[in-house]
Amino acid sequence: MTQADEHPLSRPASQPQRAVHDRIAHDLGIAIVGGRYQPGDILPGEERYSAEQGISRTAYREAVRVLSAKGLVHSRTKSGTRINDRLRWNMLDLDVLAWMFEAGPTPEFLRDIFELRIVVEPAAAQFAALRRDTQDISRMGHALEEMRRCGLQTMEGRAADQNFHRQILLATRNESLITLATSVTAVVAWTTRFARDERQESRDPMPDHDAVFDAIMRRDGEDARSKMLLLIGNASSDAGML
Repeated sequence: MTQADEHPLSRPASQPQRAVHDRIAHDLGIAIVGGRYQPGDILPGEERYSAEQGISRTAYREAVRVLSAKGLVHSRTKSGTRINDRLRWNMLDLDVLAWMFEAGPTPEFLRDIFELRIVVEPAAAQFAALRRDTQDISRMGHALEEMRRCGLQTMEGRAADQNFHRQILLATRNESLITLATSVTAVVAWTTRFARDERQESRDPMPDHDAVFDAIMRRDGEDARSKMLLLIGNASSDAGML
């Protein structure tokens, strides 16, 4: 059993079969972000790791390349593969985000990602209120209907929650903000899953979402900003960040 298997957030209802190198990158990634390996530590050599795990050296090398692309490690011919300082990790990479939650998020990590949301989403809601069109409103409204119908305890409800936040970012018409949509909505999904599955939080989030939607519909940018700040603040509390 891997470290990921031991953590509640690592057990989705279904999961596609991973390629061997993806599985290795997943296991090593969780070991790195979870602290089993510290910055400066050297990963096991490919010959030793391959023999111990019964996998090919090619698969191990490919897994290391995946980790390197995400900023977690760097390799040198004579000194092996070392763990990078955390400041070099790509924290907004979707796999790194997932691994952080599967390993068990620290309070510092949760603080950081909620601060990211505070920086990005209230401004996005304000811009969306000023620039949205009828199609944006229709998509946001549909996302809220699905979220209300399915609830945040289901995969469908959480997907609808992600879609609502994504549609707000798309409605900003700001290409730089839109590039953050995938990472921001992934953060929304993981923090929601953490609050609901790990902390058993049962607060109804719909009034906060409805208030943001109402302000965007009314084209009230300042109110949309303030309502999004309130939404994020309540979500932070749900995740245990008081």
